[in-house]
Amino acid sequence: MKAFITGISGFVGGYLAHTLLNEGIEVWGSKLPHEKVCSSIAANAQVRDLDLRDTDEVKAVIHEAAPDLVFHLAAQSSVGVSWQNPALTIDVNITGGANLLEAVRTLSNRARVLLVGSSEEYGKVKKEDIPIKEDHRLDPQNPYAVSKVAQEMLGKLYANTYDMDIVMVRAFNHTGPGQTPTFVIPDFSRRIALIEAGKMEPVLKVGNLDAIRDFSHVEDIVRGYILLAKNGHRGEVYNIGSGVGHSIQKVLDRLLSMTDADIEIARDGARMRPSDNPVLICDNTRIRRDVGWEPQANLDDILGDVLNYWRQVAKKEEA
Repeated sequence: MKAFITGISGFVGGYLAHTLLNEGIEVWGSKLPHEKVCSSIAANAQVRDLDLRDTDEVKAVIHEAAPDLVFHLAAQSSVGVSWQNPALTIDVNITGGANLLEAVRTLSNRARVLLVGSSEEYGKVKKEDIPIKEDHRLDPQNPYAVSKVAQEMLGKLYANTYDMDIVMVRAFNHTGPGQTPTFVIPDFSRRIALIEAGKMEPVLKVGNLDAIRDFSHVEDIVRGYILLAKNGHRGEVYNIGSGVGHSIQKVLDRLLSMTDADIEIARDGARMRPSDNPVLICDNTRIRRDVGWEPQANLDDILGDVLNYWRQVAKKEEA
């Protein structure tokens, strides 16, 4: 079996590549020319430079690989960045997704595609609709979410019109060692580690702490993606997440309980987003039922892994 990962150099792409390689699956992937992959992936996978916005390049690379499974992870995935650069977000996430689907459509073999979406597609959800089921109305509240709704609609269109084998997933928040600090848990963890190392003033500036999110470990998410790619129902949409909600305040409190540093917390209006969904918690009944996925890591496992990663980074910087 052969798998192709768009965004293999990304946070989730790296974890997915390692997991597939460990399962004995041949791995191909794409990245932007300036991006790097770790040495073990470079040595054991076929990696091509590719801009998904280039129609001809996408078709050439996909036809060269001729994969059985396609994991479409490549995206501009930060909500904050999507507010700063909506045009880039739409171009990469929608045009890139369309080019990939077109390339797969013209393959001689019938490749199976997993399109990775986001819980942000749901937008603001009423308390009585929590946890969120897959059939809940979509109401995107930021440019990133809009782009993911459009990608999913394209997936359904191609599945229905061309009888393509496409499965779609809406991923709730996930993190782990190596995720960039544009996301809340690595952001907090990195700054705590820098404070512990004496490299930063002991003041943690924060934005909205009231939002409630469903956090999973990236390793759990990758296991779910593989199960869905292999066994998910064609044309179906799946939520993936722990099914448990935690406020950003709780995340911060738990991280602070893991350090001996005396840290002051200060609200910072510049860290507030123009629009923020108050509560996002996953109903993961469908993925549990259809492919047998179960989350394994709890919140403290996740936070401990990320904080310890950034402590190691801070130590290397000291050396």
